[in-house]
Amino acid sequence: MRAKITYLVTAAVLVFYFVLVGSRGVMLIQTGTLLTVTFGVAVLVLPVIGLWFLWKNTQFVRRANQLAAELEAEGGLPVDELRRTPSGRIDRDSADEVFARRKAETEAAPDDWRSWFRLAVAYHDARDTPRARKAMQRAIALHDGRPVQV
Repeated sequence: MRAKITYLVTAAVLVFYFVLVGSRGVMLIQTGTLLTVTFGVAVLVLPVIGLWFLWKNTQFVRRANQLAAELEAEGGLPVDELRRTPSGRIDRDSADEVFARRKAETEAAPDDWRSWFRLAVAYHDARDTPRARKAMQRAIALHDGRPVQV
């Protein structure tokens, strides 16, 4: 729940910032000189890109949460079996063991979104965020029946 609140607060701050930057871009355009109009258009591009990125990221998180809920209803969510150090950090050898099992499971069933979801969790536990995101994107695509890019 705390992660959702943090995400919502961050998104709200970003939207406020985009509106603020966008209004400055409009003010520059309204000035009417070639230089200020050029800068105004350039400034307006930033909030557009930011809003697009925020929208895509929100959609990704929403879809991943839907898959997690569906997997939980099936009783297929991965169990946290990782050993931790006294400080609470995940033990690297433990993460590697779980990752090896998840990878083998995914190789045995490459078209099963559930195995890709569990692999994404294993990547996340191993602190490999880019691969975790790619694996989750693949799980979402497989779940939705869309073609998967290799």
